[in-house]
Amino acid sequence: MGKVWLITGANSGFGRAFTAAAAERGDTVVATARRPQELADLVDAHPGQVEAVALDVTDLTAIDTTVAGVLARHGRIDVLVNNAGRGHVGAAEAATDGELRSLFDLHFFGPAALVRAVLPGMRARRSGEIVQMSSMGGQASFPGVGAYSATKFALEGFSEALAQEVAPLGIKVLIVEPGAFRTNLMFSNTTSGEIADYERTVGAFLATAGAATGNEPGDPAKAVAAVVSALDSDAPPLRLPLGDMGVDMLLGHLDAVRAEITAWEKVTRATAFGD
Repeated sequence: MGKVWLITGANSGFGRAFTAAAAERGDTVVATARRPQELADLVDAHPGQVEAVALDVTDLTAIDTTVAGVLARHGRIDVLVNNAGRGHVGAAEAATDGELRSLFDLHFFGPAALVRAVLPGMRARRSGEIVQMSSMGGQASFPGVGAYSATKFALEGFSEALAQEVAPLGIKVLIVEPGAFRTNLMFSNTTSGEIADYERTVGAFLATAGAATGNEPGDPAKAVAAVVSALDSDAPPLRLPLGDMGVDMLLGHLDAVRAEITAWEKVTRATAFGD
């Protein structure tokens, strides 16, 4: 019997690729989006397998209603893919409270609510898979993406604890950290106000990123295939960086963190009573 998937942000990018891949496996997909009409072609291509449902993941009441509806129609949710999101750029100083709260609603509080909604059924069955779409910016941040990275850092911290809590119950949690992939993420950017003093840092980084938009080397379909392979593995990783940029950036970041800790280790260890 095929699996039942619940995918957010399914109308474009990774979400659309997940929907197509799951349907091609013969699974049932409840594909959610704020504009579900954009999924009409996938619904038509996979009759009876793909169901397009309207969902704004910042609406916590709608999340509960949507999950209850999926359970009523299909009896279970085997795979949750928390994919809905958007980009945001600008200096950390320029990010307003409203911008930060909006991003956290979308990238953290919505996914957390979906996890809470699906876990009772997964716990009862002692099986399930939760895919948290993060970013290489969920471990390493850069000028101009501090607000975006903050939400992904939060999601990863939540998910790392969650994975340890649910593993004994037969439930997998996979944190996915893509590098540069050809999705609509950069086209969905919101932007904080500009501050001239940050032109050499934020401005330079955003100019480089903007120049690459539309020509990113990563193929979303291949990324999804890698995620599915990890989920099918008997020993799946907790984190799955994707693409040369994602892997190289995170390995370099880990090396830099280790080097810095080692350089200051004598000072930082000498902090106990009596030292």
